Amino acid sequence: MIVFFDVLLIFLFFFLFAVSHTILASEKIKQAIILKSGDKIAFYRLFYNLSSLLIIGVFWSIAPRPDIIIYDLQYPFDIIIFVFQILSLFGLIWAGTYIDLQEFTGISQVKRYINGTYETDDLDERAVLRIEGPFKYCRHPIYLFSILFIGLRPVMDLFYLVFFVCATLYFIIGSYYEEEKLSKKFKDEYTNYQKKVSRLIPKIY
Repeated sequence: MIVFFDVLLIFLFFFLFAVSHTILASEKIKQAIILKSGDKIAFYRLFYNLSSLLIIGVFWSIAPRPDIIIYDLQYPFDIIIFVFQILSLFGLIWAGTYIDLQEFTGISQVKRYINGTYETDDLDERAVLRIEGPFKYCRHPIYLFSILFIGLRPVMDLFYLVFFVCATLYFIIGSYYEEEKLSKKFKDEYTNYQKKVSRLIPKIY
């Protein structure tokens, strides 16, 4: 019974993070900030990322950790799964090279504000349609490689399994919200991209 409540609490913590993360990312919130503060929305992306790290850090530190091992792979399977985990990390780095990390973190927005060139129509980020590199094989390679990196572990305990399930659900659901915004921004161009390239699992011909 204690384990059940521990798992429930972990789910609850992650749910609260996901809800707060989603609400703060909504266009309604950003539009409301623009109405009140104008181009100071340029600082929002940086605030959003830092606050998200803080929230997940707090939840991570206070979440219960049931002392239950789901599996512990033995040699050579532990080495094999670890190699795949490292490969997924390289895949994540590869996908990261095709996005503007300064724009993603919010640094570019602050620079544009300081230079007096920030456009509020961008909200908190300049949306860019990426169809090169790993984006030619799936529309959300960063989510894909993140899921693989989190899940491919030689040793899996109950806490990490619950975290993996929550993170996977969050990435999948988040991809729908992200695509809704991109569809509004790029219209037919993005619709055609969706028809040609799969969401998460690459098509192999």
